[in-house]
Amino acid sequence: MEDDSSPVLAGSSRRRASFAHCLLIESSDGLVLVDTGFGTGDIADPKRLGQPFRAMMRPELNESETAVSQVRAMGRDPADVRHIVVTHLDLDHAGGLSDFPQAKVHVFAPELEIAQNPPLVEKARYIQEQWAHGPDWVSHAVDGDTWFGFESVKPIDGLGDDVALVPLVGHSKGHSGVAVRGSGGWMLHCGDAYFFNAEVETPRRVTPGFRAFENITQWKRGPRMRNLERLQELRRDHGSEVELFCSHDPETFDAHAHSAE
Repeated sequence: MEDDSSPVLAGSSRRRASFAHCLLIESSDGLVLVDTGFGTGDIADPKRLGQPFRAMMRPELNESETAVSQVRAMGRDPADVRHIVVTHLDLDHAGGLSDFPQAKVHVFAPELEIAQNPPLVEKARYIQEQWAHGPDWVSHAVDGDTWFGFESVKPIDGLGDDVALVPLVGHSKGHSGVAVRGSGGWMLHCGDAYFFNAEVETPRRVTPGFRAFENITQWKRGPRMRNLERLQELRRDHGSEVELFCSHDPETFDAHAHSAE
């Protein structure tokens, strides 16, 4: 990322129960988008998201809230989005892939493998129509460098050491965080590694509703809880160096939206 730029925090929906935080980054190799939220294809055909998801989450499918519309609203050309880095491929994180067909899509290999051939119990979370256009997948092996004690971190080719995938398995099989270095330090987009901002505080706090939802949507509890503990330690020990945020916490979005006004 260029020294004079900072990530912009955006959301795919402003309804407080349906946020999907995305980052738009200006780099030396064009724009980089971290997660996409819902896309225009989901708005055109909401039935593909499935009745159970729509009934539970009641997403506000507004085209102006899609990543592609927000990129245009910033005065940028969506064709300039050269890279998309996804925390995982759940339907509310990957719906906008087809709105940026020219972009390389970076994902950990285990996530891509299960998303393309999901077992029956995982089929509802991976919507094949969202990538029927044939994305330019860049599948990353889970190995690499260390970053603040996290292992197997993969810097994104072409972006130097400023954007990297950080393994945070548990919510899904190949779930990752995305670390972004800007002029003010590091940000870690934790995806769905947790859902409530106080979960990474010391002591950890979580509402019964969020705890139940995390248990329902997790791939495996053991690795999810271990990574949550590591994120709590990261915030405790390096909170002045790394800002953590998750995908669906409205307070985080509100804070960044107000700071950008």
